[in-house]
Amino acid sequence: MGDNFQFFDIILFGMIAAFLVLRLRAVLGRRKDDEAAGKNDERFTTEAHENDNDNENDNIISLPSSEERKVEQDQKALDPEDKLLIEVVNHIPNFDKIEFLVGARTAFEMIVEGFAAGDRELLSNLLNEEVYGNFEQSIADREKDSLILENTLIRIVDCQIIEGSVDGSDVFITVKIISEQINVTRNNEGDTVDGDPEHITTITDIWTFSRNTNDKDPNWELVATRSVE
Repeated sequence: MGDNFQFFDIILFGMIAAFLVLRLRAVLGRRKDDEAAGKNDERFTTEAHENDNDNENDNIISLPSSEERKVEQDQKALDPEDKLLIEVVNHIPNFDKIEFLVGARTAFEMIVEGFAAGDRELLSNLLNEEVYGNFEQSIADREKDSLILENTLIRIVDCQIIEGSVDGSDVFITVKIISEQINVTRNNEGDTVDGDPEHITTITDIWTFSRNTNDKDPNWELVATRSVE
């Protein structure tokens, strides 16, 4: 009887041991599978990143330097509504609208002040032959009548491009400049002949600047003017 109990105990312990071994193998096997899956997931993620990087690299197009500048300037200088300047940009790849408008403002100030002062040398460097001829004639008429033009440019209210065109190698850009000025004409005795020194007038000018793309001189010159009443 005792031997039977002992034999039964051995069988019971054997079954328990076998059960524990199976459980241990199940746990170890699952952990191993999980680790393998984790490694596979990690590899997939890594490969996905690598593929993303490859795709990004595939999307990068090397551009010639001139074309690169053109694209950059298109994005920086042109607004969607500035389609009128596309033709200009095609002829002047490094054209910058902001720089041009700054230059136009500066030229406007210099020309207005130069005209009032009768500075022919300054005007001849900024105007083309036809416009300079008109300005010079007005200066000569003032001098003949012993008149003095006093100009005070209070401020430039607005300066915007309203037209751009190309004719052969000549590029034209027209700007509308709105300014506030005080203009007074006096005789040689100082009496006011025209204008009011206390009155600020808002003036709208339409000026066209041009440059030849074949010319080494990058400067623009004033080729046409008119005022809007």
